[in-house]
Amino acid sequence: MKLSPRDSVSYFAKPDPAKRGVLIYGPDTMRVALKRQELIAALIGPTGEEEMRLSRIPAAELRKEKALLDDAIKSQGFFPGPRVAFVEDATEQVAPIILAALEDWKPGDAQVVVTAGSLKATSKLRKEFEKRPDTYAAAIYADPPSRGEIEAVLAKAGLRNVSKDAMMDIEALGRVLDPGDFRQTLDKISLYKFGDDTPLTSEEVEACSPTTTEAEVDDVLHAAAEGRTDELGPLMAKLEAQGTDAVALSIFTMRHFRTLHAAASDKGGPSQGIARARPPIFGPRRDRMTRQAQGWGMHKLETALRILTETDLTLRSASRAPTMAVMERALIRIAMLSQRR
Repeated sequence: MKLSPRDSVSYFAKPDPAKRGVLIYGPDTMRVALKRQELIAALIGPTGEEEMRLSRIPAAELRKEKALLDDAIKSQGFFPGPRVAFVEDATEQVAPIILAALEDWKPGDAQVVVTAGSLKATSKLRKEFEKRPDTYAAAIYADPPSRGEIEAVLAKAGLRNVSKDAMMDIEALGRVLDPGDFRQTLDKISLYKFGDDTPLTSEEVEACSPTTTEAEVDDVLHAAAEGRTDELGPLMAKLEAQGTDAVALSIFTMRHFRTLHAAASDKGGPSQGIARARPPIFGPRRDRMTRQAQGWGMHKLETALRILTETDLTLRSASRAPTMAVMERALIRIAMLSQRR
């Protein structure tokens, strides 16, 4: 039978041990692997692999020795409990071996779990798993995790008290991070909140999220955007002492002000514009940039972007002017521009 993406969330969390097998396939190897790990853990429990109730069979080895899967399905281990025979990276070449093993399956045998890449609708393996009433075929697409999937992972990690803003931030993370990084981030959040029953906040999500820029660079960008010209000199000196490149700082500044411009020109207002930013902006930084976009307005931000474009061209030209001094001058001009009404 076909297992829809929505139904697979609940099934993988609580699978039926009486089924013959499950086929998990899709173009994203990491997403397929995560789903397979979740399913097998639910079938045999956390100690199943240690108790040798999991037989792992690469498809390449199955091609060479066809009896491997039959042996794994029928063999009884020393430890009691449900067993899984897992065939990894299956292709159409091993489909006849897998399908023959399914035909010989009897109640009490190990459940067969098969993973594969993209499979066409004409695939024998896919068609057979979809056709049988006692097997499932689950297609894993390269879509961001749904709210239900995120809530299931958080609940499994013991995080049920999540604020509305924090959930929005986590969903935004799920849209931009690859599955492995996203799962690691959720694990990090659960460890961060271990033993803490207070609601998860946006600030805590931000603290556990992968960062893209150094805090010192953010300090410079906010100082320029908020018109704090007196702070720019010391902050720039600190960045220069750390070896920050002027061109890199120019790129970060351009990105910051483009985000503000997109937010200020959004039809739904700066708040909605910041919410649509990619990569997502979290917690206090999101509120701060919303205020900046509201204060600047679209037209002044266009002027700031022209200044930054001219500065970037100067930095990349054959000019002999000190690059950090050129960048500092541009930031001071922008900070002074923000003070104009």
